[in-house]
Amino acid sequence: MEIKLFNKWDTTEVVVRDPSLRGYINIAPVFVPHSAGRNSKKMFDKAKMNIVERLANNLMRKEHNTGKKHLVLSTIEEAFDIIEKRTKQNPVQVLIEALENAGPREETTRISYGGIAFLQSVDVSPSRRLDTALRNIALGAMQSAHKSKKTFAQCLADEIIFASKADMQRSYAVRKKEEKERVAQSAR
Repeated sequence: MEIKLFNKWDTTEVVVRDPSLRGYINIAPVFVPHSAGRNSKKMFDKAKMNIVERLANNLMRKEHNTGKKHLVLSTIEEAFDIIEKRTKQNPVQVLIEALENAGPREETTRISYGGIAFLQSVDVSPSRRLDTALRNIALGAMQSAHKSKKTFAQCLADEIIFASKADMQRSYAVRKKEEKERVAQSAR
């Protein structure tokens, strides 16, 4: 029997093109991406968690959705249906492309030297890059759904599609990435 995500999408054909993110994006086949916190005890075990579940956990950040994982998973399933209809691609592949485009490769850190503080440009680890991309995609979807006629699933689908196309005008996550990289560029 073949295991498909939400009993609809095959994740075995999904490809992670970015070599630095390959070890951190888990696309192992599961029916429902819900591990019940199994990977929360050890430091870097979140890399073992399915990427769709990590997206769901990021969508539960704000007080309105806290603890409502079943609701968030059904919203993600609805968003994936919309993505599949619009792009005619596997929505998990579109999500992976969005994460690759939305993760900043460079950012700044604050360094104090002799009483003077200045910003220094640093490379971003793949784990932090993925965390930032997931957080910004979730925040972008929440902000566009706030006081909007669109449903949350439609806003999430829009954010993922625009981020997968690296559309800086319409994707909050890609806009934030470009902003961070621009600040890092000036701090070199």
